[in-house]
Amino acid sequence: MMTAEEIEKTLRGAFPDAEIVVEDLAGDGDHFACEVVSERFRGVPRVKQHKLVYEAFGSRVGTELHALAVKTRTPD
Repeated sequence: MMTAEEIEKTLRGAFPDAEIVVEDLAGDGDHFACEVVSERFRGVPRVKQHKLVYEAFGSRVGTELHALAVKTRTPD
C-alpha cells in the first residue's frame, strides 16, 4: 500500500508546479483523497484532468493504490 506521503511525492513528480493536498479518508491507509491545483489543467476537460492524475501512478492503481478520490482545478 502507498502512504499519503508517497502519493504526494508521486503527484509532485508529475505536477511540479501544483498545490497538492492528500488526505487519508478513513484513517486506514487504504482510502485517500487528493486535490491537485495546477495550471496544467487550464482548458483541459475535467475527465482528462483526472486521467492525468491517475496516469501519474501507472500500474500502481488498483494494486499499491487501492482507492483515490480526485479533485482537480486550476489556480484561481
